[in-house]
Amino acid sequence: MSKPEIRIGNVEALGKPLGQYSHMTRVKGANETLYIAGMLAPGDDFDSQCTGVFGQIETALKSAGAGWGNVAQFTTYLVHSQDIPKFMAWRLREFPKMFPDGKYPPNTLLIIDRLVQEQFLVEVQTIAAL
Repeated sequence: MSKPEIRIGNVEALGKPLGQYSHMTRVKGANETLYIAGMLAPGDDFDSQCTGVFGQIETALKSAGAGWGNVAQFTTYLVHSQDIPKFMAWRLREFPKMFPDGKYPPNTLLIIDRLVQEQFLVEVQTIAAL
């Protein structure tokens, strides 16, 4: 099985993204697409939940023989709009470690009423190309 060519980039006409994400991902030669359900993680605060969520995503990726370089897209759900700056700060700090080439997958960010249980503040769904 050959490794897919995953090209992450921005469209100049759309302007610069407002954080650690890109406008689009183009995948060529993928044999499979991996859809990872929205991950949740317990924690006392937003940062610890974010760390737990992305840790679970990494575990799911590894179970399929993949890593961060296989991610084509994220969808993020936040319960509180006030957590947007915390999410941006978490990504600013952590994404360069996860994506050292600086090519951050597209991310759709949604603010919703609540998640499956009230203690959860963030959920992230992931699509990866294998």
